[in-house]
Amino acid sequence: MAPEHVAYGLRAQYGLLVHPDTVVAWERGRAIPDEQELTALAGVLWCSPVDLIAAPATLREHRVARGLAAEDLARLVGVSASAYQRMEDEGRWRGTERQTAALAEALGLGPRALITATGGDEPLAELLRNAAATRWQAYVKPVLKMVPLPKRTVEPALQRLHADYHARMAAVSSWGAPGATGDEGRAYLDGITDSFWAAVGL
Repeated sequence: MAPEHVAYGLRAQYGLLVHPDTVVAWERGRAIPDEQELTALAGVLWCSPVDLIAAPATLREHRVARGLAAEDLARLVGVSASAYQRMEDEGRWRGTERQTAALAEALGLGPRALITATGGDEPLAELLRNAAATRWQAYVKPVLKMVPLPKRTVEPALQRLHADYHARMAAVSSWGAPGATGDEGRAYLDGITDSFWAAVGL
């Protein structure tokens, strides 16, 4: 289907006035359809919304991929519809531990996808950077509070991050180490989240 045909289908079947240039922008990733447009687009293209989302990352994308209305998900999780909508719009989840577990179950999210969808990637990365660079033991509880994993999994992962980072930094601080600038340590901290998920087996 040409962009003009898609735009016509959106108008004729769903009453949405979408210009063909907008369809092109969606295709090229320069614009993102809103929830109503995404649902209508899936209808025009004879597929489900999840087929149009390459890899859901946000709460909204996971919810739409599951075919849930915001009000239905809010009810399943145990928050008001307005509170849920506000958190989804802001990209910051502020639910309780029980509500977070219900959210993960309703959307079928594993620990890593849950952290990303709830806007926790950067706060987690900050904790992990501190754990690697200072005393890792002091960050076990804060990380456990964020990540739904057992202590027996998190502790050795933090210890490994700490050891790996300090091994890189020891090479830098060795007298006469050729080309030692600290870049390797900084690069390690930049990718600390990936290293953590690999350490816990996710």
